[in-house]
This record gives sequence, structure tokens and C-alpha cells, in this order.
Amino acid sequence: MSQSVLAICRPEVAAGFGLAGLRTDEVANPAEAGDRLRDLRHQPEIGVILIEEPLYNGLAEDLLRELGRHPLPMIVPFPGPLWVANAEGAEAYIVELLRQVVGYRVRLK
Repeated sequence: MSQSVLAICRPEVAAGFGLAGLRTDEVANPAEAGDRLRDLRHQPEIGVILIEEPLYNGLAEDLLRELGRHPLPMIVPFPGPLWVANAEGAEAYIVELLRQVVGYRVRLK
């Protein structure tokens, strides 16, 4: 049996997934996302549901527990885009990457 991937996200993010060839369900808020997850959890053809992280973080605890009791569909939150410019700049980004890899903060001169 073949299973598919579905993305639950806001309309402004759904276009990118659609261009990548994924089926999307557009929702405006976590309550709508919860309703969609309740509907989708019983569809055996869906194996993975990607959900935008802000929507996932707003889901009810009882729904998360219920979804966690079943191996499929696998629910995978992904970070949504930030619509603001990075105020820290490229140097701060590189320093943070180095901190994660090396394990301590490096000073660039």
C-alpha cells in the first residue's frame, strides 16, 4: 500500500508546497488545524502530515496525546518562514553556526 505526504499550513506557505508537488490543506489558525488533523487521522492513504510549527504549537494537548498513540500518520512540525529581515546580519549567523558545531562561542575579527 502506498502512502502520501500532506502539508497543513497557512495559505501563504501552501503555495510553496504546491509547487513542490505536495498536497496541502490550508488553515488559518491552530483550531482549524486541529479539526483537519481529526479528519485526516483516519485516512489510511496518508502516511506523513507536515504541519507548520506555529499551528502545531497551538494544538490541544488531548489531540496531541491521541495522535501520539498511533504510528500513522506521522505528524511532523516544520518551522514556518519569517517574514522579517534578519537584523543580526550574516556575521551573527556564522558565529551561531560555529557555536553549534564547535561547542562554544567564537569571536570573529
